[in-house]
Amino acid sequence: MSHQHQQEVHVGHDSHQEHGDRHAGHGAHGEMFREKFWVSLLLSVPVVAFSHMFADLLGYMVPDFPGASWIPPVLGTAIFVYGGAPFLTGGWAELKSRRPGMMLLISMAITVAFLASWVTTLGLGGFNLDFWWELALLIVIMLLGHWLEMRALGSASGALDALAALLPDTADKVTDDGITEVPVSELSAGDLVLVRAGARVPADGTVADGQAEVDESMITGESAPVLRTTGDRVVAGTVATDSALRVHVDAVGADTALAGIQRLVADAQASSSRAQALADRAAAFLFYFASLAGVLTFLVWSLLGNVDEAVVHTVTVLVIACPHALGLAIPLVIAISTERAAKAGVLVKDRLALERMRNVDVVLFDKTGTLTQARHAVTGVVAVAGTTEHELLALAAAVEADSEHPVARAIVAEAAARVPANIHTDASQFRSDPGRGVRAVVDDHTVAVGGPAMLAGLEIVAPESITRTIAGWIDRGASVLHVVRDGAVLGALALEDAVRPESRQAVDALHARGVKVAMITGDARQVADAVAADLGIDETLADVLPENKDAEVAALQKRGHRVAMVGDGVNDAPALARADVGVAIGAGTDVAIESAGVVLAADDPRAVLSIIDLSRASYRKMWQNLVWATGYNIIAVPLAAGVLAFAGVAISPAVAAILMSVSTVVVALNAQLLRRLDLDPRRLGRS
Repeated sequence: MSHQHQQEVHVGHDSHQEHGDRHAGHGAHGEMFREKFWVSLLLSVPVVAFSHMFADLLGYMVPDFPGASWIPPVLGTAIFVYGGAPFLTGGWAELKSRRPGMMLLISMAITVAFLASWVTTLGLGGFNLDFWWELALLIVIMLLGHWLEMRALGSASGALDALAALLPDTADKVTDDGITEVPVSELSAGDLVLVRAGARVPADGTVADGQAEVDESMITGESAPVLRTTGDRVVAGTVATDSALRVHVDAVGADTALAGIQRLVADAQASSSRAQALADRAAAFLFYFASLAGVLTFLVWSLLGNVDEAVVHTVTVLVIACPHALGLAIPLVIAISTERAAKAGVLVKDRLALERMRNVDVVLFDKTGTLTQARHAVTGVVAVAGTTEHELLALAAAVEADSEHPVARAIVAEAAARVPANIHTDASQFRSDPGRGVRAVVDDHTVAVGGPAMLAGLEIVAPESITRTIAGWIDRGASVLHVVRDGAVLGALALEDAVRPESRQAVDALHARGVKVAMITGDARQVADAVAADLGIDETLADVLPENKDAEVAALQKRGHRVAMVGDGVNDAPALARADVGVAIGAGTDVAIESAGVVLAADDPRAVLSIIDLSRASYRKMWQNLVWATGYNIIAVPLAAGVLAFAGVAISPAVAAILMSVSTVVVALNAQLLRRLDLDPRRLGRS
């Protein structure tokens, strides 16, 4: 796609651009944290190895050579300045905004450890507060946690690019000199363009000449192609499936319906609320707790007349408040849960989407391409007396064999599966009558296959022996094709969008989890009701256009529901972005995938169960880790402050460092338990 063309399509979407910039920022921050993590990790190895406090803990002798004692402070300072920079700047920003969180807590801890370590290194005050190794490991662990978090959170937001890709790069413009191929960006209202069979309509307009079955599913959600003839409106991005059209251009660029969907996507994404991370709330609490504890510790020990003990205990309190475990509590769960999800065919693009999925009480499925296979299948055959169903199918397949229409492919596939090998017919002189049907010569007989318009054109009616069956098909929304030989109706075929065999299991399993199931579609009411009745859907929304899909999701939310929207088409993109959780079927269009927070790599609706179970399990792990990390600090900080010193119970800086490491290990092991979760949708569908 040309740069100029992309500019044309992206006119006027600043809000989405800002949203995309934020996502791009996550990727850039992820790379920054990754680079700082590896560099700081390499620098921390000699810092730890040459630390006397660490050597005393493990009982080995620190190598002694000229300058060896300066390795921890020099490299520790480098780690503080280089690796600690994002925490220091982030902490300063939180301090200025008066919204303390993880960054301020980390920056306070590493700053105290840095200053105390330099005081000890320079021999000032006679304090033994050598925290170089603890400082190095704290920064390394925090960088790892933030890298994992950014990697899980970051995702490229390419919804608008995917929408723009639906338009062709060029158009066949009709002029007095003939047909000229021009870039779509050069079209303007009033131009006449030729849309060849199988090509996409380049701009919104009106059919000036010709008629064709147009696939509008990416815009309206209607699964069956719609006949468009002279005077009818056609929309940019739709496909003329069987015949050529000449279209009078009415709207281009930002004025097209496709651009309108772009704006809906951008607005819905921009309006999505962003809950504050649990770890930040816990960090804010710990910041106030640690600060108050530090001040009280210094005051109490100073009043007791022991300033040296006041300094040691205060520094120990502030260092032990370092959120080692807290910094990994959420990122580790996110990283492991997203990895587990990926192995189960679920791509988590938005960590908050995964968190919100546990509270979803309504899963709203798009019908076409999600609960159904988005392709026609023969669901009924009826023949008049004297003709068997196999013979009828064989005749219809012979006539349709040369057609590329989706309906023709469905008939040919059904015949190949059902008709015995000894019933074989060949057709010749194939001819398509757009909007009516097709015809050919079979065994010297003229055989036509088409819908009610064909019968009306031939001025014939179906025999009463099959009309009741046909009426039943029509009532449930099936498309009906008649097979006519030499002016006489031999029978009829029913074609419907085939329901996925996994859909019923998905609906039943969701009900078992206490989740309501709704369905939304652009199809007619009778089509939607037939599918809903077959699957046991709780609520059906039919005849819904793209802008109304978005509104229907909002309406469900206003009724107090927390909605997960599952879809696969362009027409689903605004609703996916508006929902509490947007889930895209991976086999669907790029724009649906980019607009969703969660993507299913396969087209199995049962995978939604994997997301719900993973969300609930990961949320439990997050809280368990937060309770451990926060509860540990609540207990350890008073001990570090010396509240039990009178009883001979005290925590030295070295012991504090060990306990923090143990706390981190506990959090990491607890998060690893998520790997035992069974997310196989085939087994979940049977639960």
